[in-house]
Amino acid sequence: MKNKKKSRPSKKEDAENKDQKDPLQIKEKTPEERKQSHIEGVIKTAVASVIGIIAGIAAYFALGSALDTPWYSVIIIVAILAFYLQRAVLPVIKIDTKQFGLKDWLYVEFLVLDFFLVTWILMLN
Repeated sequence: MKNKKKSRPSKKEDAENKDQKDPLQIKEKTPEERKQSHIEGVIKTAVASVIGIIAGIAAYFALGSALDTPWYSVIIIVAILAFYLQRAVLPVIKIDTKQFGLKDWLYVEFLVLDFFLVTWILMLN
């Protein structure tokens, strides 16, 4: 068996590699971009929370304790309606939903369902 030494890149190759952008490198945000991103995050959270609270109040008055309705169907209906409502409301308040990834949608839907269930349960008690 022959030992092969790994050749080290030359200084010229190192300089060329530094000039190329690393696809895994994270772009540093400016203070203005960080502030704007924070404001958008707070707005997304607030909108999802308000939708969840309204859904909980509506479910209480429309369904009461919903003993004759399967609980999972109520949750699925609320999640679907909230998704489409947010897709309509967020662009109106200048939040770009085209930049939302799966993680963003799961986050806002979790908030809606969480606030929905908490509000509905509190009103039932």
